Amino acid sequence: MSYSDCLSDLLCGEDSSDIFSGESPECSSDLESHDFVEESSIAGFIEDERNFVPGYDYFSRFQSQSLDASAREQSVAWILKVQACYGFQPLTAYLSVNYLDRFLYSRRLQQTDGWPLQLLSVACLSLAAKMEEPLVPSLLDLQVEGAKYIFEPRTIRRMELLVLGVLDWRLRSITPFSFTGFFACKLDPAGAYTGFLISRATEIILSNIKEASFLEYRPSSIAAAAILCAANDIPNLSLVNPEHAESWCDGLSKDKIVSCYRLMQDLVLDDSRRKSTKVLLPRLRVTIRARMRSSGSDSSSSSSSSSYKKRKLNNCLWVDDDKGNSE
Repeated sequence: MSYSDCLSDLLCGEDSSDIFSGESPECSSDLESHDFVEESSIAGFIEDERNFVPGYDYFSRFQSQSLDASAREQSVAWILKVQACYGFQPLTAYLSVNYLDRFLYSRRLQQTDGWPLQLLSVACLSLAAKMEEPLVPSLLDLQVEGAKYIFEPRTIRRMELLVLGVLDWRLRSITPFSFTGFFACKLDPAGAYTGFLISRATEIILSNIKEASFLEYRPSSIAAAAILCAANDIPNLSLVNPEHAESWCDGLSKDKIVSCYRLMQDLVLDDSRRKSTKVLLPRLRVTIRARMRSSGSDSSSSSSSSSYKKRKLNNCLWVDDDKGNSE
């Protein structure tokens, strides 16, 4: 493939005459026309979302244990920790996992756990952050929150290129967040609870992203189920029938939405039970110990970032694919 061919793939497909004509259907003053355009766009997302998820048999590979579900769960948990550490957007974390799953479906790693999977996780998170975040940490600084191995930047960049090739450079994926706003408006046309529905649904989606069971559902079904679960926290909306969500847009599957909703409900309830069983005493002990440490170690808190990196590297395994040339 020539360099010019690569550039042509980055060009938009719109007709220039439409762009400069001064007319845009999404800027119509007619509210009904605007709603129709938005609904047709969502229907287009539903039709195209299959192109941005692993194949239909991906989940069955975890069931047959040809892929390690626990290793994937650990990788996703690490991505979520880094996302929280740097305050990345929820979409960044979801895209990272999406890239990881699409890669694992198309290309088998030599090891299902260990350093190859961590290298893949770092590369996917780096690519997603470059897509969505205004400020992206360096590749070394990205390897925090319990990373067992430390990879050189050039190693990660080579992995990024491999991921890009496997994904055919299609990073602008369709995710559940492509639908949550639209579905929230469908459930709450007056807009009284729309903000809460979107926020709570986002929280539910991220909290369940580690579960391999959700891999058999498309983003639209996950989004609809999450909005329905979020509605359960609002008395005025808690009696909404999940089966009615099929009418929100053409192309939705009632069976998939209901099935995903029931699975999500079970996990949300389990998570609530785990939180309710936590006692206060252990948290008080942690707080007291933290105060004792901070009162006697003020000087250690002013150590430089370089010394922190040295300590971090001493607790990890440095992976250098170019022997004798580590930087």
